[in-house]
Amino acid sequence: MPAPCKSPGCKLEVPAPLAEAGFCVAHFTADIERACADFRRETAAKSPPAERLTEIEQYIAERGELLARTATSKLRLPDEMKSRILNTFLTLMNLRENLERSLGRAGRAH
Repeated sequence: MPAPCKSPGCKLEVPAPLAEAGFCVAHFTADIERACADFRRETAAKSPPAERLTEIEQYIAERGELLARTATSKLRLPDEMKSRILNTFLTLMNLRENLERSLGRAGRAH
């Protein structure tokens, strides 16, 4: 039996591909967008240590993979949700580029 979304007040069910995250598709994408905004602010202000950059890179890869599995699963998603998923992919890609710029400013290769 599908579990309810862990976002407060949400009554939607968590689809199977997002079981480990515990969110419905809408709240999963919103959570990624929020985290990416936080990461962008963090990397724009200063160049984080290599360990932190590795953590952010892992977040991008893991969330991107989970988002891809969700988008290509048997879920019937409305066009609005498909658009939201695509925008979230773009956000992850832009964050990755921001990390590369941050590394360039710091003058280190990763």
